[in-house]
Amino acid sequence: MFKEFANRPMPTEPATFIDESEINRTLENVGLPDTARVREVLAKSREMRGLSGDEVAVLMNVESPDLLEEMFAAARYIKDEIYGNRLVLFAPLYISNLCKNECTYCAFRRSNKDLTRRTLSMEEIAAETRILINQGHKRMLLVAGESYPEPEGFDYVLKAIEAVYATKSNDGKGGEIRRVNVNVAPLTQDEFIKLKAARIGTYQCFQETYHRPTYTQVHVCGVKRDYDWRVTAPDRAMRAHIDDVGIGVLFGLYDWKFEMLALRQHCEHLEREFNVGPHTISMPRIEPAVGSPMSANPPHRVSDAEFKKIVAITRLSVPYTGMIMTTRETPAMRRATLDMGVSQISAGSRTNPGGYSSQEHNAEQFHNQLGDHRTLDEVVRDIAQQGFIPSLCTACYREGRTGAEIMKFLKPGAPLTTTAKDGEDLIHGLPAGPQRTSFIKKMCTPNALSSYTEYLENYASPETRAAGLKVVKSIMETLEGGTKRASERMVARVLAGEKDVYF
Repeated sequence: MFKEFANRPMPTEPATFIDESEINRTLENVGLPDTARVREVLAKSREMRGLSGDEVAVLMNVESPDLLEEMFAAARYIKDEIYGNRLVLFAPLYISNLCKNECTYCAFRRSNKDLTRRTLSMEEIAAETRILINQGHKRMLLVAGESYPEPEGFDYVLKAIEAVYATKSNDGKGGEIRRVNVNVAPLTQDEFIKLKAARIGTYQCFQETYHRPTYTQVHVCGVKRDYDWRVTAPDRAMRAHIDDVGIGVLFGLYDWKFEMLALRQHCEHLEREFNVGPHTISMPRIEPAVGSPMSANPPHRVSDAEFKKIVAITRLSVPYTGMIMTTRETPAMRRATLDMGVSQISAGSRTNPGGYSSQEHNAEQFHNQLGDHRTLDEVVRDIAQQGFIPSLCTACYREGRTGAEIMKFLKPGAPLTTTAKDGEDLIHGLPAGPQRTSFIKKMCTPNALSSYTEYLENYASPETRAAGLKVVKSIMETLEGGTKRASERMVARVLAGEKDVYF
């Protein structure tokens, strides 16, 4: 059943960019910070140039309710300044739960006899994709367990991507998936080159835990047991010209403070080596999984209060990154963290192969009864009522605004140019210095409103459409200058029946 990778090359030296000694020294030396020091760090964070390890440690130890609120306010400021009130929506598509690894926290682990194994055929992948398209989704995260069916091997993933892109709606609305992101096992350089040729968006690979002893303890066997092979996967992806990579931690395996400092070191490494930090950072917490007692009692459980702090500090320390929160979290937790850092959320998710067309629950990666199980329509209506613009836009990826190019818009001080049709309106009068990061907000707000209006016109329930069009109108009334003019033009084109309007 499982295709092993016996001939796969492995790193010959440890990945030294994760320096546990430095992390431990930082954690040992920082105590409860005084108010002046906390406010000094928060003031620096508002410059949107990131924070040092020592500064991150200062914020991690804040306990004062007043200072915590100041921290959350700083995170809200940065989130709004760079990303505005947009919130990108996507859905995962699990194509297989085969896995050769033995990860004690995961239902997919190879010894789990309680899990129903399933691999989707290309016809089934097309059927699942069409369901998502007919709901209104434009952006997909393709997920597979860390083994592939024989005889295809890794080619199975490439064929799956092709099947997704080839699938169109059958309801006359012209729907399609416009961006496929991928979360699969770490690959060789040659395999990453093939993945790039398949026109993927972001490649995601989560280290799960950066603490080596814990990593060895929870990854009992399989290729995933090799810490260095996994942590260097984003490097190989970058060298294959996949310039958007996503990283993350599974919070609950080890001390969250250690993980935060290690995550920052990983970001620094990518920026140093490739001049591009992670396009996204995901922050799941361990959830109960079938056949995994450990998942029900995480060794380092992260409380809700700690989790909110994690979200805010990530935004303050890595201001440019897209932050992803999945449906593992409850609607209440997702609402609480949207304005302090999170910029992408999944909606209507299923974590088992065939989950969108079947009620089978014994094949899921995790099963969280308290998570967010609402439909895309319900999520869209809810976040719009909170003042956010639900965005299904994929424009930047198709226009080549990825990697180092998109970082020009996300980091202060970078030169700004654009060939966008309405770009002159947006750049005109843009101030110098840190405020120049607002360009991505100026550019993406019209695209978000356009894609949101397209959703409302073609897929929303009558209730969501009526409420949503009022939201679009009210948001456009708050806009100014080129952003307002571009938004009005593009929304008008969508309301006239045009699709996929963007610049």
